[in-house]
Amino acid sequence: MSSEKLYIEKELSWLSFNERVLQEAADKNVPLIERVRFLGIFSNNLDEFYKVRFADVKRRILIDIEQTGNNSAKHLLSKMQSKALKLNEDFETLYNDLIKEMARRRIFLVNETQLDEFQQKWITNYFSDKVLPHITPWLISEGADILQHLKDEYAYIAVDLRKNNQSQYALIEIPTDQLPRFIMVPEQKGKRRKTIILLDNIIRYCLNNIFQGFFDYDELNGYVIKMTRDAEYDLSNEVEYSLVEQMSEGLSQRLTAMPVRFIYDKEMPDEMLQFLCNKLEISNYDSLVPGGRYHNFKDFISFPNVGREYLENRPLPPMKCADFEGFANKFDAIKAQDILLYYPYHTFDHITEFVRQASFDPKVLSIKINIYRVAKDSLLMHTLIHAVQNGKSVTVVVELQARFDEEANIEWSKILTDAGVHVVFGAPGLKIHAKLLLVSRRENGEIKRYAHIGTGNFHEKTARIYTDFALLTAEQEITNEVRNVFNYIQNPYRTYQFNHLIVSPHNSRNKLYTLIEREIKNANNGKTAALTVKINNLVDKGLISKLYEASNAGVEIKMIIRGMCSLVPGVKDVSENIKIISIVDRFLEHPRVFIAHNNGKPEVYISSADWMTRNIDYRIEVAAPVRDERLKQRIIDILNIHFTDTVKARWIDKEMSNSYVSRGNKKKIRSQVAIYDYIKSMEKKTRRQKDQKQTQYE
Repeated sequence: MSSEKLYIEKELSWLSFNERVLQEAADKNVPLIERVRFLGIFSNNLDEFYKVRFADVKRRILIDIEQTGNNSAKHLLSKMQSKALKLNEDFETLYNDLIKEMARRRIFLVNETQLDEFQQKWITNYFSDKVLPHITPWLISEGADILQHLKDEYAYIAVDLRKNNQSQYALIEIPTDQLPRFIMVPEQKGKRRKTIILLDNIIRYCLNNIFQGFFDYDELNGYVIKMTRDAEYDLSNEVEYSLVEQMSEGLSQRLTAMPVRFIYDKEMPDEMLQFLCNKLEISNYDSLVPGGRYHNFKDFISFPNVGREYLENRPLPPMKCADFEGFANKFDAIKAQDILLYYPYHTFDHITEFVRQASFDPKVLSIKINIYRVAKDSLLMHTLIHAVQNGKSVTVVVELQARFDEEANIEWSKILTDAGVHVVFGAPGLKIHAKLLLVSRRENGEIKRYAHIGTGNFHEKTARIYTDFALLTAEQEITNEVRNVFNYIQNPYRTYQFNHLIVSPHNSRNKLYTLIEREIKNANNGKTAALTVKINNLVDKGLISKLYEASNAGVEIKMIIRGMCSLVPGVKDVSENIKIISIVDRFLEHPRVFIAHNNGKPEVYISSADWMTRNIDYRIEVAAPVRDERLKQRIIDILNIHFTDTVKARWIDKEMSNSYVSRGNKKKIRSQVAIYDYIKSMEKKTRRQKDQKQTQYE
């Protein structure tokens, strides 16, 4: 085996992924407004990184020091801080470049010093009418406990009121939960330009209007700050606490958790910075980030396009799946053949319509569904409530510990319970991440079941921007096992047999090992052996070792990994048969797919599970075989299109260089657009075949 490093720390790999997001903001071939929005995506990702990954390493350091006196994770934390700070510097440079680019297209994102007299008057009136009612300064005395009350998701203006070289400090919360972050400023007649100002700058411009008449000061200055807290929490073990109560308590703990990052305006006076750091108990292990005058850039995900259409991606309208056409209802279509949907190329309306029909169909007896993340005002959830009103038995498995969606899921669980839905919170110690829907229907005196097995959430909004597969089937062998997964969730200590589905933590590791080992055996016997994998994250050391073993045996391994990848490809005598690309583009790549060549008879699985230890051993996840040869080939074709990408594909390598796949003499292929065209052609082909078949019968 090679002496080279064979495992990349997942935290550093994650930062490398976010660097790929920043590359999209830097790419001049990406429409301008989309580039600005990628800055928002990068910022939102980085917030989550600090809340989860950075906080986890910090906890490991503190535990190691307390228990063993060892600080082995300290070096990793230092590397993470250095990489994150470098990305922040690149971010600031890009932001300034994009401001200039927008100005060239007559879109001006201005600050409070760049307003003409007409705009100043308008801003003053807007502040008085719209903003001031939401502003209550918080005066920071020596005894004030700002650590307890500062909100994690918000940016604040730290105000320095100076009188005779003495400072009094105050904090103003920027009320983006009540008001838009971006405000269009009217122009005087005759000016052909669009002017946008941030809510932050409106407050800055009107600081005197807040404090004048109440405080005596010579000078007044404001500096934006933002704190990020550790997102973990401890659940109470008290028996008398329900899981909902424990989760509510856990969320309260998160609100007052210790900080892991403090971002401040680099123009802030040192005295003020030191005061705030002391108040927030910033330690040597926390990340202190000097930034520009704006924070909470995640809001830029929704940056408005006030210019020409070409400044955004051209629309790719979701398609209807032709397999549903010509049938009286969704059940007849699924009974006729398995159906594969691929979001956002296909419309999610097929699923909402399927559940809507089930909610009132006299033949339907019950509906069962897993909920991990759902839309804020989910049509699907309301339809399930209507199903109860129509006398259906409805079971909803709600995952209360879906990170950052806990509060929404607690609220939905209460709404559903009050409506008469049977709400299940799942197996103790096992987060439920499966994407299952099961409808039981009485047909000709027998129970017929229809199942959905997917790679993504039942979320109307993300189904428009995440790519995900959904398999709809009435195959009895599969639907019976889906039923057993629901039984397993409610009775995790009973034994269930899964011969077709791959179910974590029941049989995922053994099944994946077995499939890889079969390819190794085929390679050793001189047969063609290959594996194709598409996942979000690969960090499980057991699976990485098994892939190294397969590569060393001569198995050709091709992978598409969007996010973290701890495997090191291209190492002689270890991983030289492994090639990995990552694709970051307008849609977030989210499906999990595993294809084993099987000596020319490929087996194709779609799954809810990434290749992380938590997904394999500590969550309930489900992978399903795609048996229909037509659908199997469709998935193979889609992955092959990704491997031809010469625009958005980057190589994953040991240096984490994020270099683009070289186009050479090949034509430009942007795989997400090419896949849209491919699916469109497949739908046309299906409709043509249906028309021909119908003509034969007439």
